[in-house]
Formats: sequence, C-alpha cells, structure tokens
Amino acid sequence: MLFHGFESSVPGIGLGAGWKRLSLFTVMVLVCLAGGVSVPVNAQQLPPVEGFGDLVEKVGPAVVRIAAGKQGGGPEEMPLPEFPPGSPFEEFFKDFFERDQQNQQQRPRRAMSQGSGFVIDPEGYVVTNNHVVADADEITVIFQDDHEFTAELIGRDPKTDLALLKIASDTGAPFPSVEWADSDQVRVGDWMVAIGNPFGLGFSVTAGIVSARGRDIRAGPYDDFFQVDAAINRGNSGGPSFTLDGKVFGVNTAIFSPSGGNVGIGFAIPSNLARNIITNLKSDGRVARGWLGVRIQNVTSELAEGLGLETVAGALVASVTAGGPAAEADIVAGDVILRFDGKTIDQMRSLPRIVAETEIGKEVNVEVWRRGEQLSVSVVLGELPDDEELAQLDQSEVEGAPRTTADITVLGITISALDEELRAQYGIEPDAAGVVIISVEPGSYAEEESLQPGDLITEVNQEEVASPPEVMARVNQAESEGKKSVLLLVNRQGDLRFIAIKIAD
Repeated sequence: MLFHGFESSVPGIGLGAGWKRLSLFTVMVLVCLAGGVSVPVNAQQLPPVEGFGDLVEKVGPAVVRIAAGKQGGGPEEMPLPEFPPGSPFEEFFKDFFERDQQNQQQRPRRAMSQGSGFVIDPEGYVVTNNHVVADADEITVIFQDDHEFTAELIGRDPKTDLALLKIASDTGAPFPSVEWADSDQVRVGDWMVAIGNPFGLGFSVTAGIVSARGRDIRAGPYDDFFQVDAAINRGNSGGPSFTLDGKVFGVNTAIFSPSGGNVGIGFAIPSNLARNIITNLKSDGRVARGWLGVRIQNVTSELAEGLGLETVAGALVASVTAGGPAAEADIVAGDVILRFDGKTIDQMRSLPRIVAETEIGKEVNVEVWRRGEQLSVSVVLGELPDDEELAQLDQSEVEGAPRTTADITVLGITISALDEELRAQYGIEPDAAGVVIISVEPGSYAEEESLQPGDLITEVNQEEVASPPEVMARVNQAESEGKKSVLLLVNRQGDLRFIAIKIAD
C-alpha cells in the first residue's frame, strides 16, 4: 500500500486505456437508450446535463501552478565514453569532459518541484501543500493565463502539510480568489470537482464524488481526510476540491497508488481544518495548538474488557508528562479519556486533533474512566511545545521526573514503565521491552514464585504488554473471567521463562 504526496516533475502520461473505457461507456449508454430501459429514480441523479463548465469558469482563474526551486546536491556528472586502447579521441574527450565538469561546479544543479494551489484572498494569499514548497529558496506562482509571480512564504505547518504564500499584484488590482466551504456539511456521495496541475501539464479539471470521510492515512498526527474518486495525480498537491457551488471543501494532498498514478483514491484535507491552520499562518506565521500532556494508545476489545468498559472507545492514557496540564489536573496513567470539552472520543486518534483545535488557556471538562467508575476532571490547556521542547521534556522525564507506575495488589508487585535510569539500575538490555517490576510485597504470590525487582514482564496471558495500564487491564480481565491465575512471560537478564501466579484461591 503506497500513499503519495504528489508534487511532480514528470512530463508524460498514457491515455490509451481511458479511450477504451470511454468508448465502452458510450456504447452502453446508446444500448440503454435504444432499448427503452427503465432506470430507478435514484439512479437518475446524475450531475447537471450541461456539465461543470460554468463552475470551472467561475473558480478556475483562482487556481494556480506552483513551481518551487531549491539548491541541488551538486552538479550532475556525465560519464566519459569508453574508447578502445590508444584511441586518438580519448585525450580529446578527456580534456572536454574535465572542462565541462569545471563549468558545472560553477553552476550547481537546482532541484525543481511542481504542484498546485489556489488564491484564498484577493490580496494575494495562496494556499498549497507544505511538501510542495518545503526547503525551497524560490517559489513561483503561475496563473492560468501564464502570468507569473514570485511568492513569499508566509508560513508552513508540516503536521497538517499546509503552507501559505503571498504574491503582490503588478497593478494593485485584486487577484481572483475562492472561498472556503463548510466541510462539516459535505456528505459522502456528493459530487465534487478537482482542479490542478497534474504532472506539470498545466490547468486540468476532473470530477467525481466524495467517497468517504475521516480517513487516517498515517500522514500526520491530525489525519482526518476526505477520500475522493476524481482523477488526481502527481502535481495536484495543494490544489482545491470544490463543491458544486464553487467553494473549496478540501485541499488535495495525497493519493493511494500501487503504481504512482491515479487509481481513483485521493485524499483531501477538510476545509474547516485547513481554514484554521491558514488563519494562524496568516496572522502569526505559525500554528499554536492546545496541549494536554499525555501519551495515549488505542483501547482494544481486550483492554476494554480488562478495564471494565462496556464499549471499545476512548483513549487510554499510557503516561503523563510531568508538569503538563494533565498532570496538574491529576489525570493518571490507566485513565481512559471518554469525552473532552463535550466531544465524545470514539477513537484514540480523535483526541489529538480535538485537543489541538481547542483554545489555549481554556478550562475544559474531561470525562475519564478510572478503576470502574466515570469521573470528571477540569483541565486548563497549555500550548503544544515545538518538537525540540518536547524532546527536552521527554529527556527530563528520563532524568528523574515521576514515572508511570502501578500497584498490582492481587499479585503483590509494583511495576513501572521502562526508562534509561531503570535500565541502568537493573542492567536491562537497550533493546529489551516490557514493564519492569520495581518492588515485590513480602509474603505475596509473586514472592512465592521468586519474582524480584528488575524482572521484566513482557507478556500477560500470552499477550504482549508495554505499559503498566496494559498489565493492569490483562490482570483485571483474568479476574473478571474467573481465572485463578495469570501467566506471565518474564525476562530476567535475557533469560525468558513463563510463571503462573495465583490471583484467587
């Protein structure tokens, strides 16, 4: 399975198969008309007979090509031809190629990428994808009439793959522009039109329907893509997807393709998300996001059962950042976040996006599931640190901030998530994974089975575990199923062994 962001520098495509399909479709339509075949009413809901021409004439002038250039890795060298030994041409061509390479060193190669974009403000603000313009030292915006403008990069946001450019009018006249749609109102099955610059060919229009909403293609932490079936290809990156009333409901960003070409599965960033990002970039040149300060994981059916949840939903807190908003509100590892600021968290991946879109400094209500009961806590959101600051926070946790620990009373052990200090303390190998035992209660079942601090629990009942909440959930599940023991796979200094520990007499 391949996903492509699709800026392009490739100049050609094939059309033969498309003509065959068109001919077959035409024959089928003629046969149906000639035979007087009746068609259900719902099947007759086709796009307007006159096509999309009026729509394209209205919005097309605001759609642009993007050419982004950056310094290449060095001159491209041409190999010296091979000549027979003693050939009189060998010295001549050797001198020629050496002189040519010296000239190329004075003229380094430039890498060029092409994409699409659209003017969202008549003052000359242009929206495109971050991956189209990332690292570019020169950006050119080209309109349908081939009028070119050098663009200034106002800001970009790698996490959502969006960027904002600014161009200046030669005459002071406003640029043709388009408006955002309300993407929440776009339905699966709605007709749509995509306009862009596929393969660098220039202005190109395709049409299709919205195939799905809420797609997560692992492109970033806030994935929430529309899936569309309009033909979009490399070079369409940053181009708009329009509703039939001519408003932008999506920014075309990626395609699913085993071959690199269109197979009818494209992905567009919803306009409501894009609009917020672009507004931030326009005003501040950067994007400020809300921050909760937790690491989360999916709630599986096994974890839900072990935690006593009636449904598989929410986001399981695996760890809490010391000093972060969640820690200040006493959210702890093992909590399952069910609702955030009035919004239900059906899936783990919904929470980061909802938190990020929430106003910094806002006091929000968070509903969590903790040890069999639902609680409400109040959290004041912070601002998401940048990647470097987050790395420093992670390092501070390693260097002595409170760890994620849990007491498994029924087993008589206290366990902790692994960190570098514990690895050093107990001599645990760098590549070893699991949950480390940091204390064993005297007289407990764990002591009877010779468990000791430094032992690494890697499985509970033949299910891998990587955090204290997972161990707790597996043990709780075993208790709820009426089992009298749990089976642990324990790693002690590289020696693996299974140990069955009683949880009931």
